[in-house]
Amino acid sequence: MVLQVENLIKRYRSPEGETHTVIDVPAFAMQPGEQIALRGESGSGKTTLLNLIAGILAPDEGAIQVDGQWMTGRSEAARDQLRAERIGYIFQTFNLLHGYSALENVELAMRFGVGLDRDHAKSLLERVGLADRVRYRPSQLSVGQQQRVAVARALANRPSLVLADEPTGNLDTRRAADAMAIIRDVCRENNAALLLVSHDQRMLDQFGRVVDLSQINRAAESGDVKSVVGEPAATGGGA
Repeated sequence: MVLQVENLIKRYRSPEGETHTVIDVPAFAMQPGEQIALRGESGSGKTTLLNLIAGILAPDEGAIQVDGQWMTGRSEAARDQLRAERIGYIFQTFNLLHGYSALENVELAMRFGVGLDRDHAKSLLERVGLADRVRYRPSQLSVGQQQRVAVARALANRPSLVLADEPTGNLDTRRAADAMAIIRDVCRENNAALLLVSHDQRMLDQFGRVVDLSQINRAAESGDVKSVVGEPAATGGGA
């Protein structure tokens, strides 16, 4: 298994001081190279689930294993290192560093993971159609081109698992379809499992396996998650 999730619980505190469970996943798993899309509306806990899997957030209860390594039970620094080595993350807002070129953005991801490999960084940018844009900064690139840099960066450390959070939400229909095809193809070529979350039916239709978040997250099924706004509850879930 490239991903195993067991009895995962995450709670948040509302502005009124009430604690709500937003993630309650008894079990979820993925095989190497598998591609799954999770369907869920805004506020259903999609991003929280991805951030837990990536180690950006620590759960209150439960266990997460990525590529045979425990994500849970580690310090924040150790979770960051495991994420850099084993997980690629494609954000809706891309999160590129605007003072750096496309090539430097990909190389920076490598410095936190397996180490600098300029030839591999260039080959990834070439693969996503940016061979002639490697020296361009994000401000010199279109939105679609920035998204392609984000895809190349996510694959920089040859991850076993790629997480994609509404990765085409800022693109028009044609560019979104092209970007999604690139994401899926590059993951397939690298035998990386892909877990995408979206509410965009156009993107979901491209996947052979689509799972409603409420099928795996009992909190989403109950509707409790939609009422929560605010920071993580202080109870439990230490790093």
